[in-house]
Amino acid sequence: MPDIEEDLDVDINDEDLRIDTYRSSGAGGQHINKTSSAIRITHLPTGIVVQCQNERSQFQNKDKAMQMLKAKLYMLKQQENAEKLSGIRGDVTEIGWGNQIRSYVLQPYTMVKDHRTNSETGNVNSVLDGALDQFMYAYLRWLSTGAKAGEDSAEI
Repeated sequence: MPDIEEDLDVDINDEDLRIDTYRSSGAGGQHINKTSSAIRITHLPTGIVVQCQNERSQFQNKDKAMQMLKAKLYMLKQQENAEKLSGIRGDVTEIGWGNQIRSYVLQPYTMVKDHRTNSETGNVNSVLDGALDQFMYAYLRWLSTGAKAGEDSAEI
């Protein structure tokens, strides 16, 4: 869990928290069964529970527990933002061999082939000059029907 500074911009409403105090457990000396210094904080909207019983003081335990809660809420917020960005970005594949969209063959013969739609042309110079309409139409057809170039849409 990241170590969060005090000035982190995480808004926590007091009415969203349930704070419980209880007695620390384990070997700890004479004060262990006399004071309720352990803290458990429950964030009601998310159900996140943090607890701290490391310090002797209830206030120090509460501060540490609030830091842990802020860290968990911050991580949750970052995860939601990452999911939102991945939804906007769309499918991303690894850049590697076999994941290319198009192949350009210039020697010994000439051909440009779109691997998603199987659309191909032998006029490489026009494609390199910007004539991509054939590939755009094939891609749009592929998106709308799922059919690749050369396939009959009735088969699908």
